[in-house]
Amino acid sequence: MTSLAWLIPAALALGLMGLAGFLWALRNNQFEDLEGASWRAIEDGDPPTPDRKSER
Repeated sequence: MTSLAWLIPAALALGLMGLAGFLWALRNNQFEDLEGASWRAIEDGDPPTPDRKSER
């Protein structure tokens, strides 16, 4: 019975942390453009280089 006293609050705490992480991701637009991110991951081209003119 004492194990339930630890497991139930631990499960609730982990669930709330997962919910908080999901809500943070929603608010920070982490789920925008999922299709583009997958194509950029398998793209063969070189990554874009920063504009050298702006550094001068």
